[in-house]
Amino acid sequence: MKLAICFVLAYLIGSIPSGVWIGRGFFHKDIRASGSHNIGTTNAYRVLGPIGGTVVLAMDILKGTLGASLPALFGITPHWWVLLVGLAAVFGHAFSIFIGFKGGKAVATSAGICLAYSPLFFAFACVVFISLVLLTSMVSIASTLGMAIVTIGSLFMHDWPLTVVCFGIWVLFMIRHKDNFARIKAGKENMVPFGLGQILRRRRQAK
Repeated sequence: MKLAICFVLAYLIGSIPSGVWIGRGFFHKDIRASGSHNIGTTNAYRVLGPIGGTVVLAMDILKGTLGASLPALFGITPHWWVLLVGLAAVFGHAFSIFIGFKGGKAVATSAGICLAYSPLFFAFACVVFISLVLLTSMVSIASTLGMAIVTIGSLFMHDWPLTVVCFGIWVLFMIRHKDNFARIKAGKENMVPFGLGQILRRRRQAK
């Protein structure tokens, strides 16, 4: 019964549409109507600016961390239940009950699971993600390629539940980013305003 409660609560926590609520409540904007129309962190930065985007990022990470931490709060062992219950929060973010079972790509919420499970592994994932953003200037590439690298990195921890969950999240990322891949192929993918990729694009456009 405790485990069932954890899954339900984690899903509901993950379902909180941070970008939508912050946008409407404090900026009087619906981020689904602008930019990439996504409710996630990247579009929140694009539509709401650095303050709003950072708040949404923090909330989305916290959703994953809080949802994944529920087994520990309920005294449920072993520790790998953190990963499985955390997946319910990721599912909630991607298919939120509060906005018609639609949602974001769950990158930040997935990072929150890592933070709850292993802060050291979370730090590793952050380094990989930030490095790829700086190299490519594309959050979509940083998310999908980064998750592949993180999954490979998990093998060195000899923790099969972690590797299985990482692989599952990577598959979800690949599916949720299919539109981004189409834009990348067409040379129309949005870039962040910094990084090597942005510098190279500006140079090509200047020629």
